[in-house]
Amino acid sequence: MTEAPELTGPNGTGYGRHAPGAPCRVSLMVHGLAATQEFYGALFGWEFRPGPRQPGPYVRAMLDGREVADIGQLPPGRRLPVAWTPYLASDDVDLTAAAVRSCGGTVGVGPLDAADAGRMAVAVDPSGAVFGLWQATGPLREGAAGVPGAPARHELITRDAAVVARFYRSVFGYEQRPHVSADFDCVSLLLDGRPVAEIRGMGRVLPRDRGSHWITYFAVPDVDAAAERLTALGGRVARRPHDTPLGRAAAATDPEGALFGLVDAGL
Repeated sequence: MTEAPELTGPNGTGYGRHAPGAPCRVSLMVHGLAATQEFYGALFGWEFRPGPRQPGPYVRAMLDGREVADIGQLPPGRRLPVAWTPYLASDDVDLTAAAVRSCGGTVGVGPLDAADAGRMAVAVDPSGAVFGLWQATGPLREGAAGVPGAPARHELITRDAAVVARFYRSVFGYEQRPHVSADFDCVSLLLDGRPVAEIRGMGRVLPRDRGSHWITYFAVPDVDAAAERLTALGGRVARRPHDTPLGRAAAATDPEGALFGLVDAGL
């Protein structure tokens, strides 16, 4: 399991003020907002609260009154890829965006203000993986963590873990813990000695249809049961439930094709 160190605010993954570089929120932009709410509401028990209507329809996913994710609707006619995007905390999004560019990445959106909640940008690392930057400026809002339905783990799938890890270390100052063997290429990214994300190198077997990409794992009480349920709801199992060094996990896509993971809630 990855952890998100916070400087102030509530426990775990949420929208309080996190240490720079810590995953602090996840978002999804979709074509069918109502159908997406129905799918994730049935799968994870999320309820939804309307968010600001700028730049378009937008909702906050909630668990027991605490925020777990943001879901927005893409503009009509924009046939963009649908994907979950993790946001990494920053004390100054403008400076972090400049660091992304100077280290070989690109900034595709922003930096810009997100209503009165914060300042954000969407970036792409040198391997092509999309991630967000988030600077909280509004009142601290409690986020869910350590419970079924909440984000529990963030993993970057790429070709060469060490190469991409250098970019993230340069931008965010992560400590790194490599795990390399004949058949396993992985680098843990740490803040204050605690893991916040993993980078997994797949070499030539990296899926060409997705390329390098981040995947957010959501905690569930039973991975096998959740995989069956999401199939019945119109999703697809991309990688069947399997045992990992961190517990049982699976990968799946929602009805619009957004990739996400399932992981044991006990991790």
